[in-house]
Amino acid sequence: MNHFFTSIYFIFLSSFAISQSSDSLVLRKIYDHYLTNSKCYSNLEVLTSKIGARLSGSPQAEEAVQWAKKAMYAAGADTVILQPCMVPHWVRGQKEKCLITSTKLKSSNTLKCTALGSSVGTGIKGVKGEIIEVHSFADLDDLGEKIIKGKIIFYNVFFDQTKITTGHAYGETVKYRARGASYAAKYGAIGCVVRSMTSLADDEPHTGNMVYDTAISKRKIPAVALSYKAADLLHENLLKDLTLQMYLETHCQTLPDAPSYNVVGQINGTEKPNEFVIAGGHLDSWDLGQGAHDDGAGVVQCIEILAALKQLGIKPRHGIRAVAFMNEENGLAGGIAYAKFAAEKNEKHLAALEADAGGYAPRGFFVDTTKGLYNQVIKWKSLFHPYYIDRFQIDGGGADISGLEKMGVPCIGFEPDTQRYFDIHHTAADTFDKINKRELELSGAAIASLIYLLDRYY
Repeated sequence: MNHFFTSIYFIFLSSFAISQSSDSLVLRKIYDHYLTNSKCYSNLEVLTSKIGARLSGSPQAEEAVQWAKKAMYAAGADTVILQPCMVPHWVRGQKEKCLITSTKLKSSNTLKCTALGSSVGTGIKGVKGEIIEVHSFADLDDLGEKIIKGKIIFYNVFFDQTKITTGHAYGETVKYRARGASYAAKYGAIGCVVRSMTSLADDEPHTGNMVYDTAISKRKIPAVALSYKAADLLHENLLKDLTLQMYLETHCQTLPDAPSYNVVGQINGTEKPNEFVIAGGHLDSWDLGQGAHDDGAGVVQCIEILAALKQLGIKPRHGIRAVAFMNEENGLAGGIAYAKFAAEKNEKHLAALEADAGGYAPRGFFVDTTKGLYNQVIKWKSLFHPYYIDRFQIDGGGADISGLEKMGVPCIGFEPDTQRYFDIHHTAADTFDKINKRELELSGAAIASLIYLLDRYY
């Protein structure tokens, strides 16, 4: 009996080793495809340099939808689905102005700034008032309406440089961008400015979306981000003159919602065609740059999965989808529409991966524990070792796939090296020239490799 079980055990080990060897060869082919034959880089150049910034509701966003449809068919999609969604249509308008003046110091300085997405505008008259610097929402509570009313609030909150994962520093500070205006309005402020969400001491202001939380305040006041250096200059001047005056002028406005689409490229499954493994990024971007790292990179990396499978002759068991989501930056209409579509069609999703952290070199994956996904993925760690991918952490997900996550779909967040990501995130500097071709392709290959393994074994 013992000899029998010993034999079975060794047979299992042998078959596992053969399987691992076979899979390693396939992954090598996937990597070779991305590094020598993929259109990631050329596709991204067209998307960013020819079409450019793609804010939801803009003509460029619509052009990007048509481009993505063609790119997915060119990559080998069996079918491309356009999923309709209504998206916010916010426009920036004329360039913003931010000026600080001091009678005491006999000085006047123009600060680099940008309006936050979804903010109301001031119009031609602008707003002017004294500035109060705070470092937390608790500071507002301590000051109260008597001191804050009629003033402009300055949230001077830095990235925590001790955070090795830069996303953690971003997560701690972004709340001031998101709801800072509402908290300031609660106490009668007439405007709010925030230090840009970055650790890079440059003069590039970072936009990003904000929301008016009516549960906090029904008043809507203009919200602006200052560049790192502008925030430093403001702080230094406030140390010398607490009666410093700021003038803000913005011309942004919110137009009626506009029709748009998710673009879904699909390779049909050979065994279970109504079960899907998906990978996606968001097609929209902010209006300041070209949306190269955020998130053109994720879109082209996922589209190339279709080309890799087709050109390598890999016939997936399940449906494989590359998804270009619309409206991640200021509304998540695309992610909501995708989840609704899946529910209405009674589709089963085995797993969903989101690539939305830049086109830098690959590091690993954040993997959900739902339905044993993490326990399965961690078994493949050795297959990724030759490609310097060693981070397999619990905590998968992403904004665009959050709707699927709520439906019980196991989710994965792709993790590239993000040390430089927040240097250009949501800025005019997020342009195609900041993309390294090899890093873009290596990360795309990592994503495609995991999708291949999920289809084969999960």
